[in-house]
Amino acid sequence: MGVNSSVLAIDAGNSKTDVALIGADGTVLSTARGGGFQPPVVGIGTAVDALGATVQRALSTAGVGVESVAHVSACLANADLPVEEEQLTEALGARGWGRTVEVRNDTFAILRAGVDEPRGVAVVCGAGINCVGMVPDGRTARFPAIGRISGDWGGGSGLAEEAMWFASRAEDGRGEPTELARTLPGHFGLDSMYALIEALHLGRIESERRHELTPVLFATGAAGDPVARGLVDRLAEEVVAMAAVALSRLGLLGEQAPVVLGGSVLAARHPQLDDRIAELLAVRAPKAVVRVVKESPVLGAGLLGLDHTGAAPEVHSRLRAQYA
Repeated sequence: MGVNSSVLAIDAGNSKTDVALIGADGTVLSTARGGGFQPPVVGIGTAVDALGATVQRALSTAGVGVESVAHVSACLANADLPVEEEQLTEALGARGWGRTVEVRNDTFAILRAGVDEPRGVAVVCGAGINCVGMVPDGRTARFPAIGRISGDWGGGSGLAEEAMWFASRAEDGRGEPTELARTLPGHFGLDSMYALIEALHLGRIESERRHELTPVLFATGAAGDPVARGLVDRLAEEVVAMAAVALSRLGLLGEQAPVVLGGSVLAARHPQLDDRIAELLAVRAPKAVVRVVKESPVLGAGLLGLDHTGAAPEVHSRLRAQYA
């Protein structure tokens, strides 16, 4: 394997990390999986140490050393701002895993996995919500995607919080009636929002389990509840707003361009959400071509790495075929 031709692809999310070592011809030489990547929680050094253990497993499996890696293509969660990408690029570069290093937010991996060339926009809705876009000349579009302070609304965690807000107010009389006041506590075997609030507040139900309420929201909306349906429609509006703005920034709004949808919420293919997104995109971005990405994000990191090395189209195709 030529030293100038191999790519170490890293897709590191909040909950898990995938690493793939890719040969000069696009063949996946080895893979490894590790835990989540959370530098805001544990610090950059500790997070990169954990990442390094996964990288070393991939290299050991292939029977090669870091001297065989020409380029590291790392798509990392929590690299939300350019300054964070710069800090992480420096941290990974100091480890000497490859001759060159490029760090991007992990949403770029999902986008690149879903398109045949580095051109288009991706909206990802998992625990949070984010959107990025790119074109072949290197220009990108992105949002800070830090939460409400950066103007974000939605994501699985946000939807669960909104659903609880409406359900709580419905139960105590401050808000309009909604079946969510019954279905949300019912998911945990409880008979009231008060009981659910108490259980969450006192830790009898772990806070991390709130994300389980997002599918309940969608099911309640599908059964016809107006409040739940309103929240689903608002999510569709947020998805389309982000996509349309990113397309516009890149000059893609007036031409046929991919809009890739990813993340657990969008990949679940909720009919109301899908239909409303299509309806709104037809107005705001009528030439957009929508697809839901199913490929592994580490494929996208690998393709970005091959883009960087100038690999031939057949090399890209060979890599993609292994993740089909």
